[in-house]
Amino acid sequence: MQPNNTLESELVANEALFTDSFFQQFTLRKNKQPLQLNETISKDYQFPTFYGNVTCAIGVFLCDYQQAHKLLPHPKMKPVAMPKGRALVTFSCYEYQNVMGIAPYNEIAMTIPVMVDPAINIPVLPMVMDGFSKFGYYVFHMPVTSLENRIRGNKIWGLPKVVDTVDIKVEDGISKTRATDEQGNFYFSLEVPTQGKSTHFDVRSNLYSRLDQDLLQSPTQFKGDFNVTKYMDRLWKRGGSDPGVLKIGAGPYGDMLKKLKIEPQPFQFRYAHHMNACFDLPNENYQAPFTFTG
Repeated sequence: MQPNNTLESELVANEALFTDSFFQQFTLRKNKQPLQLNETISKDYQFPTFYGNVTCAIGVFLCDYQQAHKLLPHPKMKPVAMPKGRALVTFSCYEYQNVMGIAPYNEIAMTIPVMVDPAINIPVLPMVMDGFSKFGYYVFHMPVTSLENRIRGNKIWGLPKVVDTVDIKVEDGISKTRATDEQGNFYFSLEVPTQGKSTHFDVRSNLYSRLDQDLLQSPTQFKGDFNVTKYMDRLWKRGGSDPGVLKIGAGPYGDMLKKLKIEPQPFQFRYAHHMNACFDLPNENYQAPFTFTG
């Protein structure tokens, strides 16, 4: 999908599309004030933002722990530790067909699972067990195809959204995502099988982001049936042939990804043709254990 750099003056009137029971558990509300998109256009969005009829392809890979730690905005934020000095990096590729008040767009959330100021950084368990209150995901890069969404993400949450070309398609049972930056550099592609073990997910989690001098915690939730392929043996071994499912290209974002020393063999794939999700305003009651000074 090519970038959409048009800012419409009115919200998309599509509330009737969000009748699924998933959305009925939330009470919509507005932010303290409308968001100023440019000098002449402001919009009064409802939150949480609803995403319906979402196609989602996720690739989870192992990477170098120290390099992942360097990407985090504060030393007290720790990547969830994995065996053999590694961390995880996740690439979640979304086709948002229906977004409340906003035109459809594509997005890739590149994240590192983290613990915020943990007393002990327990390996692996935060990824497979609930109850870790300091667990969440830090977004280190987020290409989208919508200028409006880029502005929302930057101003409300401090998310590192950029407007790029993000193409997503399915061919021969493989979901293929490809990102190209505004200079024309191809820098990322991911291939995720659409088949796998059918697994139902109803997940609540938190995204962490930095807005000015503050660390924000924002709740996110999704529900859907995914086809999952796991490669648990990757926990205990390194090396092996490159299956060619993840390709890192040129340009500044490609260079950033290369620094993570991502292992080319996947740890897990997830694919859902249809899911529902939402993303809320930052948690006003969250008290971060630190502030930023730089």
